[in-house]
Amino acid sequence: MTSTARRSTKSDSSNLVEMSWDPITRIVGSLGIYTKIDWARKQVVECHSTSSVFRGYSIFMKGKDPRDAHFITSRICGICGDNHATCSVYNQNMAYGVRPPHLAEWIINLGEAAEYMFDHNIFQENLVGVDYCEKMVAETNPGVLDLANRTEAPHAEDHGYRTIGDIMRSLNPLEGDFYREALQVSRSTREMFCLMEGRHVHPSTLYPGGVGTVATIQLFTDYLTRLMRYCEFMKRCLPMHDDLFDFFYEAIPGYEEVGRRRVLLNCWGSLNDPEHCDFSYQNMESWGRKMFVTPGIVVDGKLVTTSLLDINLGIRILLGSSYYEDWEDQPKFVTHDPLGNPVDQRHPWNQHTIPRPAKRDFDKQYSWTMSPRWFDGTDHLALDTGGGPIARLWTTALAGLVDIGGYVRSTGHSVVINLPRTATKPEKTYEWKIPQWSNAIERNRARTYFQAYCAAAALHFVDKALAEVRSGNTKTWESFKVPDEAVSCGFTEAVRGVLSHHMVIKGGKIANYHPYPPTPWNGSVRDSFGTPGPYEDAVQNTPIFEENKQENFKGIDIMRAVRSFDPCLPCGVHMNIAGGKVLERLHTPHAFGSNL
Repeated sequence: MTSTARRSTKSDSSNLVEMSWDPITRIVGSLGIYTKIDWARKQVVECHSTSSVFRGYSIFMKGKDPRDAHFITSRICGICGDNHATCSVYNQNMAYGVRPPHLAEWIINLGEAAEYMFDHNIFQENLVGVDYCEKMVAETNPGVLDLANRTEAPHAEDHGYRTIGDIMRSLNPLEGDFYREALQVSRSTREMFCLMEGRHVHPSTLYPGGVGTVATIQLFTDYLTRLMRYCEFMKRCLPMHDDLFDFFYEAIPGYEEVGRRRVLLNCWGSLNDPEHCDFSYQNMESWGRKMFVTPGIVVDGKLVTTSLLDINLGIRILLGSSYYEDWEDQPKFVTHDPLGNPVDQRHPWNQHTIPRPAKRDFDKQYSWTMSPRWFDGTDHLALDTGGGPIARLWTTALAGLVDIGGYVRSTGHSVVINLPRTATKPEKTYEWKIPQWSNAIERNRARTYFQAYCAAAALHFVDKALAEVRSGNTKTWESFKVPDEAVSCGFTEAVRGVLSHHMVIKGGKIANYHPYPPTPWNGSVRDSFGTPGPYEDAVQNTPIFEENKQENFKGIDIMRAVRSFDPCLPCGVHMNIAGGKVLERLHTPHAFGSNL
């Protein structure tokens, strides 16, 4: 099997220093990174990614009314719960054979676009941005900060900061003016979401068959006024980040190696076009390609497929180093898909979740996160989402299928984004070009460009929604019946990347249900073939550029590599205490040594 490690590393074991960061900060705190560092060579030579809690949504979803699926699964996460609700609704639409009114889909697209803008903004400026702020750079690379203070910002006229050092100061937590401004922007984008879906982060107006939102011209006008302010903000934000990220390449030769791994990217597509999407499995390949973010898999820079049918059938859930028993001997729920294609035992439709806790052992089992892979017919590929945006932009750019009302266009090698004239700034055109590497810097850069992408796309969605209302097409929900038996799936993009929900209905109840968000793809552990997960692979072999000596080492290059994926662990591990069982702790030998 093909390994995803980008190069082999040979080190004298006597020179290795074990260092761990558990929990990783600025995210939900169940992610641990355990490394071995060759201090003489200033390089990480080994990395293990751990997740320390177990939940069991796939267990307690069994027997539930399918119509409750989106309300339950939105609680998987308190950050991207609406993405789960949306994906579950897509899944249910397929199971029930219902096609929502066009207006309902435009409303869902506007809600999801607002969620991308909200979440990417708050993570980029208020969480990952801290890794590049003046205070952090002063503590880890004072020589780089000195150079930043002497380096003129190429786009100073656009964003208002004269030097790169000024940009870094603007990102200082709680004090920097851009840091504080981003918090206000996050409030506005959350309001945009609530206008469309009622409540954030667990939507109150989202249902299979459509939405309960009352669609009026005033509703979309309220959304649009906030959206135009966001477009104005992006005209400063995007060039500012370009200046900052380009500077790191120039200031630290070789920095492109931080967080770099083989280009193995997956995107399940997002933002359906209601004029083409009927949610049927039979037509999934064709309507999937009409999404406003193109689904696809990129291997070594080449677009392997844009077919949701191929994507679905290729998913394999491997265990390897995770705390579960295998289900190879368990009966299949689904032997063939609705088109008659055989379905593998390791596909989510056939998964059985059988927890088996054990003492952490990096040579055996060490995490609650399973190892999703995509089987290309030869290899089980450890795909990653790159935090979401880099995979979405890469697949969309290569496919060349997107043209969103003149606001966004994919060219086959790039994505062109047009933002119209705003209060104080003229119309601007930006182009995201496929980068040389899939690394920490480019994952972060793509996050900014995708915010602009979503803002531009939302302008089109508002146009379409207003056209429906003005034409008198104000219906937002279509009735349906729950079948006794069904096999279905939903595909979209959560903020951090790929999200799919897979459901089997028997006797009108859920017989099997498995959500697969970006976290297990990005944060997976070594699989049955020994292939490391993307976090592990991206940190392994990362060079160390931090200027601190070992006793004061902060691991900033490692943290930048991990946080570039926008890591979020609630979706990767799910907890269930069945039957009210009481657990008694007998002893705690070590702060991180016990698992339950």
